Amino acid sequence: MTAPKPTNLFTRKPARPLVAPSILSADFGDMVGDCRHLLADSPVGAGGDLLHVDVMDGHFVPNLTMGPDMVRGVKRHLPRAFCDVHLMVTDPEMFLEPFAQAGADHCTFHIERAQGPSATRLADRCRALGMTAGICLNPPTPVDEVLRVVEAFDLVLIMSVNPGFSGQKFIPEVLVKAKPIRERLREDQRLEIDGGVNAENAKRVRDAGFDVIVAASAILGKPKQERANAVSELRGS
Repeated sequence: MTAPKPTNLFTRKPARPLVAPSILSADFGDMVGDCRHLLADSPVGAGGDLLHVDVMDGHFVPNLTMGPDMVRGVKRHLPRAFCDVHLMVTDPEMFLEPFAQAGADHCTFHIERAQGPSATRLADRCRALGMTAGICLNPPTPVDEVLRVVEAFDLVLIMSVNPGFSGQKFIPEVLVKAKPIRERLREDQRLEIDGGVNAENAKRVRDAGFDVIVAASAILGKPKQERANAVSELRGS
């Protein structure tokens, strides 16, 4: 019997900010165990809302990480986990179908790699494959290109570090990008931030209007017994 798809988290307004632990900082030797703990909404679990999967090709960014088989393996053991795939790759189109077949629920790709009609075509392709679609911009990238296509996407992701590695320092200057994007979003669209978010800057992030917060070392850099508190601090609850 095929497991039911998880609830689509990016097409409904969350009652509270969603926290997405990035499995880039998980224990690759115990990936399923870490993911199960990150999502468990119990006294012994961290209570995260979804899993953020950072995919890097060693070309668009200077790191090489994980592929569709990682998502496939996680979904085999945790079929209800919502997998938010972030494609930091030179050719996002070639990865959409493999990740959809692996069980990804959402794919975000970069405006630096697809603009205008190319971006909207890839968004349509994501949805045809059964996923929601996101568009991302790096810290140096102006918001103009994203604003031209924002209506076509379910989520906009603003990077608050230069992508490539977890554990980098938060770039606060990117927060000003949230306002013009937030003003254009419908109720069924989300605004996500990724990079260096922690307990010290999370309130500024929430106040800027972000409703999906990705965190790697701020959660996974802590012992398991402290991760639930880390998630609560990011969420502001």
